[in-house]
Amino acid sequence: MTNTTSPIDLLVSAIDSVGSPACVGVDPVFDKLPTQLKSIPELEAIEQFSIQMLDALVGNAQVVKPQSACFERYGSKGYAILEKVVTRARELGFVVILDAKRGDIGSSATHYAVGAADMGANFITVSPYMGPSSIEPFLDAGLGVFSLARTSNPDSDVVQLQELKLGSPVAHGICSMIAQMGQTRLGNSGLSNLGAVVGATKSADDVRALRNLMPNQMLLVPGVGAQGGTVADVGPMTRTGASSAGQLGVIVNASRSVIYAAPNADENWLDAINRASSDFANDLKSLIAISQA
Repeated sequence: MTNTTSPIDLLVSAIDSVGSPACVGVDPVFDKLPTQLKSIPELEAIEQFSIQMLDALVGNAQVVKPQSACFERYGSKGYAILEKVVTRARELGFVVILDAKRGDIGSSATHYAVGAADMGANFITVSPYMGPSSIEPFLDAGLGVFSLARTSNPDSDVVQLQELKLGSPVAHGICSMIAQMGQTRLGNSGLSNLGAVVGATKSADDVRALRNLMPNQMLLVPGVGAQGGTVADVGPMTRTGASSAGQLGVIVNASRSVIYAAPNADENWLDAINRASSDFANDLKSLIAISQA
């Protein structure tokens, strides 16, 4: 299944359809699954959890981010479940970001790209360490791309804040490359099919500088929720004066805080996911006012 419409325009439309730049990660871990699912075989539990949770998200967040590693650990059977998850997500109208963090070049990158596109993913995450040729094959395959730039893990500073010859940090060099490459990949929305991953756990001055370097990029923002980032931390990443949620230029991901939300007394695990995703999506609606301030 290849994409025939600009991925970024699909993403902007999905965000605007619910009025919130919310994305929920599909990160199934057997030990964290609801008790009733732990009584069935592990692979069956992973599949049921991942497929059923999608229905609980509809109308709250219209973007999902399956973590490929959670499925790949089970080999071919796990990968088959991942394909089912992506197919079901697309059937429900979700935009799908495949979180695979690929990072090869040439024919190897092309193989990864075609595989992700044929699976039905709209976007994929990649590592830019090997340069533009590790990104271009994915764009050429019709995918949108989120390149790692300033990631949410604390030890990312060891690499990303290293000073380049001109005095700026590595992260700034990566962002400048992303912005330059992305100029030829703009959608009708004015945003680029090449975006960047920028964590909500970094300082306001840090992420504001990255937004200035990448005015037309959609930023995939992890780190809100279980990692300690807040909606307020996302504010400096938004594009000034956004007219809608889709024009904010951010898609904000939460995984553990939503998909493993503890049920209230009158809830089952799907009700808890529905409530948590609704609360998350509604909290993010405040970003429009921040952008327009």
